[in-house]
Amino acid sequence: MLVPMRWLKEFVKINEEPEELAQKLTMSGSNVEGIEYWGKDIKGIIIGEIEKIEKHPDADKLLIVYVNTGNETIQIVTGATNVREKNKVPVALNGSIIAGGKKIRKSKFRGVDSWGMLCSAEELGLDDHGLPPEIQEGILILPEDAPVGTDIKDYLPLEDAVIDFEITPNRPDCLSIIGMARETAATLKSELTIPKIALNEEGEEFVKDKVTIKIEAEDLCKRYTARIIKDIKIEPSPLWMQRRLQTCGIRSINNIVDITNYVMLETGQPLHAFDYDKIRGNSIIVRRARPSEELETLDGNIRELNEDMLVIADKSRALGLAGVMGGADSEITSSTRNVLIESANFFGPNIRRTSRQLGLRSESSMRFEKGLDPNICLMAADRACQLIEQLGAGKVLKGCVDVFPAKPAPREIAFSPDRINKVLGTSIPQDEMIDILRRLEIDVRHDSGILKAIVPTFRQDLVEEADLVEEIGRMYGYDKLPTTLPYGNVTQGKLDDYQKYIDDIKDVLVYNGYFETYTYSFVSPKVFDIIKTPNDSPLRKAIELLNPLGEERSIMRTTLLPNMLDTISFNLNHKAEELRFFEISSVYLPKQLPLKELPVENKRIVMGLCGESMNYYDLKKAIETIFTKLRIKNWDFIPASHFAFHTSRCAKILIGDKEIGFVGEVHPDVLENYEINKKVYAAELDLDTILENASNKVIFKPLPKFPASERDLAIVVDERVLARDIIKEICESGKPLLESVELFDVYQGGQIAKGYKSMAFSLVFRAPDRTLTDIEVNEVFEKIEKSLKDKFNASLRE
Repeated sequence: MLVPMRWLKEFVKINEEPEELAQKLTMSGSNVEGIEYWGKDIKGIIIGEIEKIEKHPDADKLLIVYVNTGNETIQIVTGATNVREKNKVPVALNGSIIAGGKKIRKSKFRGVDSWGMLCSAEELGLDDHGLPPEIQEGILILPEDAPVGTDIKDYLPLEDAVIDFEITPNRPDCLSIIGMARETAATLKSELTIPKIALNEEGEEFVKDKVTIKIEAEDLCKRYTARIIKDIKIEPSPLWMQRRLQTCGIRSINNIVDITNYVMLETGQPLHAFDYDKIRGNSIIVRRARPSEELETLDGNIRELNEDMLVIADKSRALGLAGVMGGADSEITSSTRNVLIESANFFGPNIRRTSRQLGLRSESSMRFEKGLDPNICLMAADRACQLIEQLGAGKVLKGCVDVFPAKPAPREIAFSPDRINKVLGTSIPQDEMIDILRRLEIDVRHDSGILKAIVPTFRQDLVEEADLVEEIGRMYGYDKLPTTLPYGNVTQGKLDDYQKYIDDIKDVLVYNGYFETYTYSFVSPKVFDIIKTPNDSPLRKAIELLNPLGEERSIMRTTLLPNMLDTISFNLNHKAEELRFFEISSVYLPKQLPLKELPVENKRIVMGLCGESMNYYDLKKAIETIFTKLRIKNWDFIPASHFAFHTSRCAKILIGDKEIGFVGEVHPDVLENYEINKKVYAAELDLDTILENASNKVIFKPLPKFPASERDLAIVVDERVLARDIIKEICESGKPLLESVELFDVYQGGQIAKGYKSMAFSLVFRAPDRTLTDIEVNEVFEKIEKSLKDKFNASLRE
């Protein structure tokens, strides 16, 4: 992310020099890759006004221009043909330096003295791509209000320091000037100032009367906001805006396109501008692409789409590839008079897959694929309209259309200052921790003696207490964290609870047909590429051996998954058909490299299945049996994504609010790397966390004295509704008479409407003190039916 200092200073007060600021931000977790200085070598160029133009007496292609520089009128010989009397132009005086370090001296052309040079955009270090053709080929003509005699660097933001930040995938909020301003303000303990957006809305009509928005794929589009601007004037952007885009690596196109790019850089929210008059039926539909549907994108290529891709369409055709690139049919051109501004929020993994499948990556897709905060959509659209009004580029219609099905709420994370200090090895006062979090816009409140952090929605990377430990640690200062040595307690010579739990886990898995394996703790660095580990993943920070036997055993492993896949591949090559394996071992996670203290040896368990009769549910059942054996409660399986697993067949496993690992079908690309041609199901779990939640406490209950009453319940619900959510609602609604509930059938087919599924549950009712009557059971059963209908719009299957 390229961040110009001039732009950053609009949001936060900075007294530090660029190098000092870069050092402070690096120590607070924002890694700086470099600093580039723009326009630093330009000197002695001022704004002049052309008073008179004469033809050169001895050269047909040269002109003699008399320029008022504020203090005097000087004579300059030029070959430019686009200059006129009264033009304001940049003038390089005798002894000045233009972009590139070239020094300008008094010279003579065909016997006529020239006391300087009129400068083009290129000679000022500007990108002339967005300027009119006559200026691209000639002298830069400045606005009429440019003050004569003023140094050009005081009028145009030619000089700037641009800091290049390395933004990790978990911080999409930092892919913006405002995002980096937040980090800067928190680091410098300075105030963040974000100006309020105010619009005149001079257009007499209302947006809601001009366009309708419909989101058909709500799982792929969380929000869609639209604003309309009429009487658009397509022209070059002002030089200050062009310069800012240039320093951020974006070329100027025209004022409307430049404004959308400018707002994307400023807020982090990508925008797209449609030619409103080319939208058929005045309707925007956010839907999945139709099979083999084609779209000509703005780069001039015709692309064939599939049903997994999301498009922005009107009544008859696709207008753009959502979150990736617009379509040529609705492109902004010089004849555009009315514009619809789109500010939307799309599902990141879908944008990533689409971008990869089409080989098409843009600034927008790069941001969307990391996951953006849907709450900033309207603000970004308003900011674009504010700039359009400020530049006089059009009239903003009143209001907007904002389709926002489900607004996300701030996340609450309970934390303990004592635990944070224990993890960091520090003694940071509680008040200082709270101050650090509030500087990061994370509010803190006391709730019954427990501290809770209220995480804003733009910080989607903060999900648990460990994340707050990192935030407090980096803002406190990595250089201030003390170095500590590990310690331990002497144990008696017998199996402790930890060892007994591990024996219980092994007994469960062996009983279910699994074979235990043992593999080397040393692996090859290539395993990370083989399992598609992201380049910035912490797993790649592995400890290198000082004296390895070879490259294949040169680092200490940080994950057990490659070892399991190696084991399965080896057995398949030796004609084994049905495979069930598990391994309990350690991974070695260094706190820093090179090592200054011992790494964390995290105990994990990895499991793998392969065979025609096996599937994901066999593996899930084994994990659930382990949890039951260890008397663990509050565990859950949540659909998720993982780089080594199939994109739509993976779940993360939680105990309470702690994530302990992943389970699912291994990605076909990974299997291909291991030369495995069968489906493989695998899981890797944090065994330490599992055992922390294990219990050996047994509670006995007397056998029931009264008979149970059993009922079956078959309902039809939206296919996106999860069985676990329905079971939770049944249990809650069926209290206190409902004893158990079990899902025994799921059906989708000809008798069920598309997009829906039938789910059948077996319910057992029992009272501890009496035999239940049919009336009592019917009342609870009807209560459950009503609850499911109210919450999930479920209907009984007939």
